[in-house]
Amino acid sequence: MIDNYEHYITRNIRAFYKRRLFSPTIYIVLLVALWMIFPLHNMLMPKTISDISSMSSVAHSTRRYARMTFKDLHFTGYTEDAWGKKKGYFYYTMFDGKCTVVLLSPGTCEEGLPYIEELTVKGRVMPASRSYEKLLTNLSKDLVWTKDGLTKQMNSFYFSEPDAHKTINLIVFIVYFGTLIYAILSIILYLVYIRFPYLSPTCQNLIVFNRHPRKVLEEAEEELATLPQLATEDMFITEHYFILTSPYGNAVVPINEILWIYKYSTLHKILWYHFSISYTLNICADKHLYIHCPKNTKSDIDGIIDYLSFANPDILVGFNEENRLKLQEIQGKPLHIEKWRAFLRRRI
Repeated sequence: MIDNYEHYITRNIRAFYKRRLFSPTIYIVLLVALWMIFPLHNMLMPKTISDISSMSSVAHSTRRYARMTFKDLHFTGYTEDAWGKKKGYFYYTMFDGKCTVVLLSPGTCEEGLPYIEELTVKGRVMPASRSYEKLLTNLSKDLVWTKDGLTKQMNSFYFSEPDAHKTINLIVFIVYFGTLIYAILSIILYLVYIRFPYLSPTCQNLIVFNRHPRKVLEEAEEELATLPQLATEDMFITEHYFILTSPYGNAVVPINEILWIYKYSTLHKILWYHFSISYTLNICADKHLYIHCPKNTKSDIDGIIDYLSFANPDILVGFNEENRLKLQEIQGKPLHIEKWRAFLRRRI
């Protein structure tokens, strides 16, 4: 049992959010590593290239995304199919004195325009593939030429717009930057809660009872430090408050706002072996505030329930349908927005 409860709630709130800093920090480090390992920067902002030597170097590197401007594009009459659909249309143009093949998406070339005067497009510079070799074979037959002779006039790589996977890349970057922003905001919030514990949800939830969070925290700290009525490992009762300080979350609830308390057990097992039973105390307070106190012993929870029911005889005790209906009658059915707020206030 802890003897010194001076600023005990504040210390636990700070410790809780210091532990929570670990996950978003590691996640940001992982995102930075992915940015450095994979060509994400090249995918987001492809390099603009305008000559054959740059195109050749890009084709033989891992960063094949590029932006290029082509002129006088002529449709070859051949397409590339994937999954039974037209993946792209093959065009050819002269680029720095060499015949270069360009594969355009159906939407870009309007399903195979015969001629495109000028086009700037983002895509990937691809080394010779099976479809490219097949195209050269067919073109050599159309031109009544040998494939080797045609290959000497062509580049050994081609530019492909569909292989840039614009939709997939868009989804990747939305997830990447969305989760990055979420992780950064989480770290900022946790640092704020560490610096100012009364701004944390533990205290801000009390606004629904028209109470000032900072004053409630100070009162609860003073009552816990001077004369706690009942104390377990992570649950405490003072003259006016129920206090939870566990690794799973913290809570401060005025006793006179508690409407219903009950417990349930959880059987922990590995395969067929049952090795322990833990108990969870559930507290339903007014304004749809729900507190869960998991992984406690039966004796601790029974002691808390007995004391709370003695301190406030109006509290409903025990999980049954009768008490659930009484609670619903007391506080009414929550509106959708209230349900959402209640969900956000829940403690794991």
